[in-house]
Amino acid sequence: MTHHPAPDERRRPNQGPKAAARNRAALIAAAREIYTDQGLDAPLSAIARRAGVGQGVLYRHFHDRDALAAAVLEENVHQIEQAAGAAGATFAAVLGVVTWHMTESAAFIGLLHFGGAGRAADTEAHASALSGRVERALRGLLPDGHRLAAADDLMLAVAMVSGVATGLTRQETRQERERRALAAWRLLGVEVGPVRPFEG
Repeated sequence: MTHHPAPDERRRPNQGPKAAARNRAALIAAAREIYTDQGLDAPLSAIARRAGVGQGVLYRHFHDRDALAAAVLEENVHQIEQAAGAAGATFAAVLGVVTWHMTESAAFIGLLHFGGAGRAADTEAHASALSGRVERALRGLLPDGHRLAAADDLMLAVAMVSGVATGLTRQETRQERERRALAAWRLLGVEVGPVRPFEG
């Protein structure tokens, strides 16, 4: 007797590059969510499950944990650069975008507090380059005489506020993290625009 597969047993046709691009985007989105809930050391299997793909697909796109975190970070930094380059961009508005990423992305907070211990030299160099891009985006809009204009003050303040935004527990809501981040900026005497993602 011949077995005829049920519709859901049939193999899906290979969708080639379209499926690959979709899978990669799904993995980055899933990683951002999982990192926020569980931190950067979250199991890769949880990220693959959240994205709706197998671990083999994850490893085809990202050869290790650092490569996946770097892809999430690249997206964070690119959005900040876009916000800084938008018509009419202000320092306060872009700082609002940076603050949104602090409250949404554990990977981004990891970048701002990056330590090289136990990491490959190329990973440390990449993180340092991304952090430099964030600083350039912000510094390009910093008004003359601003209280954060001194050489190290800008990124030191960003790192301090991100530390506050991290929260005491992972169960805290994004609103609680945002409230603390805004309170920290206020204590530093720095005006911040609306805390939201850049939507160009």
